[in-house]
Amino acid sequence: MADASHTFTQWQLTHGQFTQWQFTQWQEQADALSINGLAFIHGEYTHAQGRETFECRSPIDGRVLAIVASCQQDDADNAVIAARRVFEGGDWSRMPPRGRKDVLLRFADLMEQHSLELALLETLDMGKTISNSIGDDIPGSIGAIRWYAEALDKVYDEIAPTPDSELGLVTREPIGVVAAIVPWNFPLSMASWKLGPALAAGNSVILKPSEKSPLTAIRIAGLAKEAGLPDGVLQVLPGFGHTVGRALAEHMDVDCLAFTGSTRVAKQLMIYAGESNMKRVWLEAGGKSPNIVFADAEDLEQAAKTAAMAIFYNQGEVCTAGSRLLVEQTIYDQFLQMVVDEVRNWKPGHPLDPESKAGAIVDDVQLKNVLDYIEIGKGEGAQLVEGGCRINEESGGYYVQPTIFANVNNTMRIAREEIFGPVLSVIPFTDEDDAIRIANDTLYGLAASVWTSHLGKAHHCARRLRAGSVWVNTYHGGDMTAPFGGFKQSGNGRDKSLHAFDKYTELKATWISLGARDSLSDRIS
Repeated sequence: MADASHTFTQWQLTHGQFTQWQFTQWQEQADALSINGLAFIHGEYTHAQGRETFECRSPIDGRVLAIVASCQQDDADNAVIAARRVFEGGDWSRMPPRGRKDVLLRFADLMEQHSLELALLETLDMGKTISNSIGDDIPGSIGAIRWYAEALDKVYDEIAPTPDSELGLVTREPIGVVAAIVPWNFPLSMASWKLGPALAAGNSVILKPSEKSPLTAIRIAGLAKEAGLPDGVLQVLPGFGHTVGRALAEHMDVDCLAFTGSTRVAKQLMIYAGESNMKRVWLEAGGKSPNIVFADAEDLEQAAKTAAMAIFYNQGEVCTAGSRLLVEQTIYDQFLQMVVDEVRNWKPGHPLDPESKAGAIVDDVQLKNVLDYIEIGKGEGAQLVEGGCRINEESGGYYVQPTIFANVNNTMRIAREEIFGPVLSVIPFTDEDDAIRIANDTLYGLAASVWTSHLGKAHHCARRLRAGSVWVNTYHGGDMTAPFGGFKQSGNGRDKSLHAFDKYTELKATWISLGARDSLSDRIS
């Protein structure tokens, strides 16, 4: 396959001017893009061993972007063998921390040099807007790799408090072969959150991207090799969850499984791990996050704008989406109208148009799922006050109007089940206790938000909310320094921050007897 990098030489030189590009310029570059659909095993792009493939279609217009290798059990076996061999050989796992740091920084630099190519792949493949890809996803992915590269030689081990005659060491070692299974909604971001700490710790990683959006994962594998990662340290196996995903989850020589995706699949992966070798399993699963707005919020206009962003950004295909908007009864009607007024800013448009703030649903399956939930909401008696229909059908793509249901009861399915689309349930509450009760009445616990001008109320709510992230007077707050993960059936373990190293390392206690020391009087006699 031809190297696509030559297409983007001009882009690399004009990176600072990308915000000035017009719709037609993005389309021209998309048409010129050369797309690789091969697996990456033991340092080489390759077909699946059985030559199985699947079509990768763009949700923008339904056209085929690439024929992608559909990996199976044999491909998983080959990748695990290569990963284990290089891990045991120590070329990466025992490389001095400064060496791993230098390689990962070169990897991040190469991702940045190809950032516009990666942004295009992300938009064409998943349907998110090019402004989101180039402004959020790709810079964030690069930043994650850089952050862990810089952190890896600054994390110290421990010495236990011991008598003079003994020495206790507490050290971290790479866990071994890591299988990382990532979702389709933020393909490169979620991959980078796992690749950063797993590679920095010295592991070998087999990355299994979603079959709905595999293209950026495939592309960065070649960049990783170019940066100097030894063959077998990073491999990419595109394919389906029930084939290659299951093969990795059940594999007896995979030491750790890191997953982001649905709660249903997360539970199944735990079963596979338990039935095989009890591999470590770290799961970031679903969410039904409450966004709580009190009447004393200082800036209701900003709260309404953020509430719309919290659910309609990335077409609502966000695990932390603020899909349940809880509004204090005394301002309910006023605030609902303010959010409805914001919908005009989130009408889906062509994802390659820089003016579009929302794009396409990832595929026809997810489109049907979202539309089915809209019908469920109507049937349950919720009041549809905005949206609710498919649009732009003539494009061949998959687009849904931003949708708002009012007077939702928390027992309704649209308030309890993860829709993963631009559908907002607006629920009234009477006071703080009522808000916390409704917010926590869910099997999920990924994120929550509170809007209030009362500092004490903000602290009380943050402590009472059963969620891994709580944001006050904002939404989607945080950066790489803050851990990310869930309570309850939203999963376990944490991505981001130094806490992520806990997932990809084994803690070892080494106790050394130094022998009895002579007394001071013996030494000076």
